[in-house]
Amino acid sequence: MKKYIYSIFIISAVLIFNACSDDDDKVPGNPEINAKTDFGSAMFGDSLPFIIDVSDNEVPLSTLKVRLFYSDEMVSEAVIRTKTDGEYSGKIYIPFYANIPNGTATLKLVLQNIHLTITEKEYDLPLTRPDYPYLTLVTADEEIRMERKALYNYEVKKNFPMKISAYIKAPPVGTNGNEITFGWEDNAIIEGSVNNIPFSNFAGEYSVTFNTLDYQAAPFIIAYAINDVGMTRVNDDNYKVEMDFEQGQEITVSGIDDFSDWWIDQDFFVKSGENLTFTPITGKYRITADFNHKYLRVETMSGNGLATLQADGTGAIWIIGDNIGKPSLGNTTGWDTGKGICMAPVGGKKYQVTLVAGTNVTPGSINFKFFYQRDWGGEFSGEALTTTSDIVFVGNGSNGRDSGNLGVIEGKSFTTGKTYVFTVDVSAGIDMGVLTVVEK
Repeated sequence: MKKYIYSIFIISAVLIFNACSDDDDKVPGNPEINAKTDFGSAMFGDSLPFIIDVSDNEVPLSTLKVRLFYSDEMVSEAVIRTKTDGEYSGKIYIPFYANIPNGTATLKLVLQNIHLTITEKEYDLPLTRPDYPYLTLVTADEEIRMERKALYNYEVKKNFPMKISAYIKAPPVGTNGNEITFGWEDNAIIEGSVNNIPFSNFAGEYSVTFNTLDYQAAPFIIAYAINDVGMTRVNDDNYKVEMDFEQGQEITVSGIDDFSDWWIDQDFFVKSGENLTFTPITGKYRITADFNHKYLRVETMSGNGLATLQADGTGAIWIIGDNIGKPSLGNTTGWDTGKGICMAPVGGKKYQVTLVAGTNVTPGSINFKFFYQRDWGGEFSGEALTTTSDIVFVGNGSNGRDSGNLGVIEGKSFTTGKTYVFTVDVSAGIDMGVLTVVEK
């Protein structure tokens, strides 16, 4: 009987406990927020500190979220786990964007307990754009102070080279300010980047300017031109122009200060004084000014793309492989298709490349081949290319070179300093190519 009474007591206690637990689960709770920080005002670019006292007398808390809104868009958020009642501190970043005027943002405090009950409080937060005392132009070699000329406008004037690769940084302003950087992304200046901005002008004394409100900057004068047609920027080291050229046309290169020191590709140009004469057949070409290697890279085009060898023998032939490079072996092509060399179309479905032994081609060994395009795909095999050269042989897969790859005959070599013209003639068909190698 006692055991029976005891069992009833235990069951009743469990039922009562579960009932209480179910009731607790249904309690929504009452999250309370008490901001200890006076949110008076801030500046764009600040890390705004806050201290928030939170509590819920009925249900454990979960998270405190501090959110910043520009109009209706949330632009920043700080999230803190609130395991117990009490004070929590942190910082929320005030984003610095272009073309955002001074105004009032909304700071929203959102407190949530484990039952997903939420309490919110909102505060108006007046924001102003920093009025920097100066900016800094950061190049690879130095940091140059940009003086404030007017509100948001900064300038440095001095002797600069034709190109300046630099980003800009602004100093922290005020108690909560951060350093802001401005760099180049997707052909525009944005905040938070340290990629170099491609300023350019004619070398000499000129001003570099920047506006911290609209991000307008100068100068971006494309000072490089072929026959007065401005070249467009590919990257910091390469500028290009794509246009039609006639065989025998005079070519004027302007804006490149040290162009007299550049290497001239004799497959495409004959130099006479300061001017060049274009020697390949008439057609459309891409000329790229390579400032790193100091030469004009010329490539045959068809429409808006690079040309390929056509079934009738017109178009272009490309070289990919080892032991060859323009303007020197310091820029070896290798098996990087992006560095493929375009042979000059000289007429009659013939294509040539001129190489100086020891400069553009390794004297004792070569291992490159001819392709239909500047990429993998169609190529000249050992069956499609023959030669009677006494220096160069065409590989067949069993003579020391893969099919179509060129090699130097054993016991032979190019004479260092001598010039050799390689010509591929496909006038009889692209599967009946003939290679000649002539010492010039």
